[in-house]
Amino acid sequence: MHRVFVTGAAGFIGSNLVDRLLADGLTVVGWDNFSTGQEEFLKAALAQKRFSFVRGDNLDLGALTSAMAGCDFVFHLAANADVRFGTEHPKKDLDQNTIATFNVLEAMRANGIRRIAFSSTGSTYGEAAVIPTPETAPFPVQTSLYGASKVAGEGLISAYGEGFGYECYIFRFVSILGERYTHGHIFDFYRQLLEHPDWLKVLGDGSQRKSYLYVQDCIDAILHVVRLSTAAKAKHHVQIYNLGAPEYVQVNDSIGFICGALGIKPELRYTGGDRGWIGDNPFIFLDTAKIQSTGWKAKLSIEQGVVRTLRWLESNRWVFEKR
Repeated sequence: MHRVFVTGAAGFIGSNLVDRLLADGLTVVGWDNFSTGQEEFLKAALAQKRFSFVRGDNLDLGALTSAMAGCDFVFHLAANADVRFGTEHPKKDLDQNTIATFNVLEAMRANGIRRIAFSSTGSTYGEAAVIPTPETAPFPVQTSLYGASKVAGEGLISAYGEGFGYECYIFRFVSILGERYTHGHIFDFYRQLLEHPDWLKVLGDGSQRKSYLYVQDCIDAILHVVRLSTAAKAKHHVQIYNLGAPEYVQVNDSIGFICGALGIKPELRYTGGDRGWIGDNPFIFLDTAKIQSTGWKAKLSIEQGVVRTLRWLESNRWVFEKR
């Protein structure tokens, strides 16, 4: 890697990745339409000569192809990650996750770029029968439009890998936590507690079991295997990795971490049921033995990640107005 292209460069994970790539001495081209990304997240990157930014949308294939010219690796992180409200706008997942991924692959083909890392999701496993869930788990019934659109994106990437000789890295994430976090349960709970610290609305019954991963641990994993070139050595030049912590917590546990850090004891008002919304998986825990076998492991616990995220939100309340 010398000159890399990052879609979703102004987003939570994307902007953290951009900073890391620049710190590692690479030249980076960032691409984002600011649908959820924040200009503030690129402030440090824009001050560096090895970073350039192009504002654009993945659905604009011509502009995307032009912006990608001269790069030798693509980190495709841009997506609609709104799992909860997917049924209110079904086409958004198709457009921003599936069609957008097709366009990224076509822009790569036009520019002769043959290496890609893709941010997929543990939601591709649906409500898995095997827990912890390995990469080789049986293909499941899809329970969210988001998960389905990511499965389609994965399929396109692997097919391009086979058809056009791409070297492909697919990372199935659990929920990521950390600095620049702008959506998810900590964001929602803290916003509520700012408005009414004496009570908290909790979707479901709080028993949902989830795994999370700190953003820098996530980036460590991605860059670690990409630099090992594991996909180049694989039969079909595609490698799929689960990324997550080696533990899970209940939503109630996470609420305890948040409220303990804030020093409050709100009344918890549950909406009931074993899930918070259509497509909410009541138990997500990925088997990360494959990525750990390469020498990577998470440095932060889930509790540490939750508290770091909360502290960042406390210091950056402006994100609540932006979102």
